[in-house]
Amino acid sequence: MQTLPSSLPSSLIPLPSSFDVLAIAAHRDDVEQTCGGTLLVQQSLGWTTAILDLTQGESGTRGTAAERQAEAEAAAALLRVSHREALDLPDGSLQNTLPARLKVAAVLRRLRPRVVILPYWQGRHPDHYTTATLGYEACFAAGLKRLEIEGEPHRPFKILYASLYADVRPTFVVDITPHIETRLQSLLAYRSQYGDHPDGAGLFVPESEIRERTFATARHFGLLAGVRYAEPFIQKEVALASDLMHLPVASI
Repeated sequence: MQTLPSSLPSSLIPLPSSFDVLAIAAHRDDVEQTCGGTLLVQQSLGWTTAILDLTQGESGTRGTAAERQAEAEAAAALLRVSHREALDLPDGSLQNTLPARLKVAAVLRRLRPRVVILPYWQGRHPDHYTTATLGYEACFAAGLKRLEIEGEPHRPFKILYASLYADVRPTFVVDITPHIETRLQSLLAYRSQYGDHPDGAGLFVPESEIRERTFATARHFGLLAGVRYAEPFIQKEVALASDLMHLPVASI
């Protein structure tokens, strides 16, 4: 399995023929907030992981697109993902248009993930919930044989929604306890966003509170399943069980 070194741009590293898990997010740092621990878990199990950021951060209150790129590369190294890239869709005004879907579908055909993680389909930021719909429709489009984009048709087997910031009961949670510190460090790699800066002081969590909030949220979802720290997910389809003796989490 190939891991992205921090010293070498991802564009210079040969890609695997397919990836196991691809997390798609609107902004650089969204993955670190919602499912970074899960990517670390999957990588530790031997699966290849990747991240696709749809925008470059040019409209953010803090930091420039160039700063966000450097921070994203540092965070990718901490998360040990095999590949990370960003599209050039408009930050702050992301729209689910045909050209946007084709761009994402082209990446899906190239990376060929088995599992795709999307943000939950409701939320405060329009870019986030738009990514959920855009990502789902791109997954469908990527499998259309006559779609006029490069690559062989491909659809992921499983689409999951990272629901950490949604007020919904998760379908399941992933135990990230062994990786909680690395998850936090990947988020703090975004110094332009999470350092103490005067710009947007009322919108951003103070640096002194990030650790407490991050651990408290993960602790809440861990308690739901009897582990210490966890990240929550939603899946739309019904789960299938073949052996009742191996269903996890005690009922009483």
